[in-house]
Amino acid sequence: MKKGIHPDYMSATVTCACGHRFETMATQPEVHTDICSVCHPFYTGKQRLVDTAGRVERFKKRYDKVSS
Repeated sequence: MKKGIHPDYMSATVTCACGHRFETMATQPEVHTDICSVCHPFYTGKQRLVDTAGRVERFKKRYDKVSS
């Protein structure tokens, strides 16, 4: 491997949208994610609606007009 072209590999804090935080290794000091193993339906066994950028509200608004 060439020297001086690879990013530094350091300890990083990962923060989920649900508020869970954990430490891992990455090339950035902080990583933000929308979903993690604590809140993901596959790991929890619970179905949870994950709203990304207001898509659920837009869907409900669009189809409330149709049903009215």
